[in-house]
Amino acid sequence: MAQKAKPMNAKRAAYAKKEEKKGTSVVMWIIGSLIVLGLCYAAWSIYMVS
Repeated sequence: MAQKAKPMNAKRAAYAKKEEKKGTSVVMWIIGSLIVLGLCYAAWSIYMVS
């Protein structure tokens, strides 16, 4: 039974690593989008004040 557990743990570890990479990518996209939207808002507010 321990022999079956090793491949399963390796599979699970590979899946977890892949999911972590996807999650990091999603977080970076969200942060980047927020920065771009913040810059757009700053430009718009400067334009409205002028």
